[in-house]
Amino acid sequence: MNARKGTILVVDDERDVVGFVRDVLEDEGYRVIPAFDGEEAIEEARRSSPDLVLLDIMMPKVDGYTVCRALREEMEIPIILLTARQSETDKVLGFGMGADDYVVKPFGTRELIARVEAHLRRERRLLSRREGAPAVAFGGLSIDMIRREVRYLGKRVPLTRREFDLVRFLALHPRQVFSREQIYDRVWEMDSMGSLETVTEHVKRVRKKLAEAAPETSYIETVWGVGYRWNPGPQ
Repeated sequence: MNARKGTILVVDDERDVVGFVRDVLEDEGYRVIPAFDGEEAIEEARRSSPDLVLLDIMMPKVDGYTVCRALREEMEIPIILLTARQSETDKVLGFGMGADDYVVKPFGTRELIARVEAHLRRERRLLSRREGAPAVAFGGLSIDMIRREVRYLGKRVPLTRREFDLVRFLALHPRQVFSREQIYDRVWEMDSMGSLETVTEHVKRVRKKLAEAAPETSYIETVWGVGYRWNPGPQ
């Protein structure tokens, strides 16, 4: 499957709905990951780090509102709720949990695709602005993209080229969880044939250096059984 346009997690306990949405999105060039209840949705989101989530509200085990709130605490990605509810109260509740948009069932394929593409374009613009910014800051920690330097309260944190690339990648996706495989693919790309332990060792070294400079904040957190994420710290 050509996933050049991104990965979308589709969550609904109705398998016919998931199948329909999956066919529509795959025809448009997206990679689709299905989930059929709230617990599975959270696990899949942490495992695959999707670019967008289509999330049904009424589901067994864990409802869509709870899933939305849980994902929003960990990821800054678009979340579109799928629902048969149209009341203003339901929409306000969903937005309060961190949802970005609503699609009311039944929905047409053109509307669904248009909303998905609109939110992904917005995310790409936001990421482009972050990547194009001369620097990003998290409290006393600053990352200079041009000079390729990390400083804490003005004091330089000595990082190797690859260590800086690791920090840059994670910091540009705050709170989003990435597996070692995903980090290796994005940071090392195709110029290294090392094992995934390379990622683990680099994370250890970066953590040590950041801890020496800023012991009060753990900027790279481990999500056990999944991978790592950037903790932006108190803002």
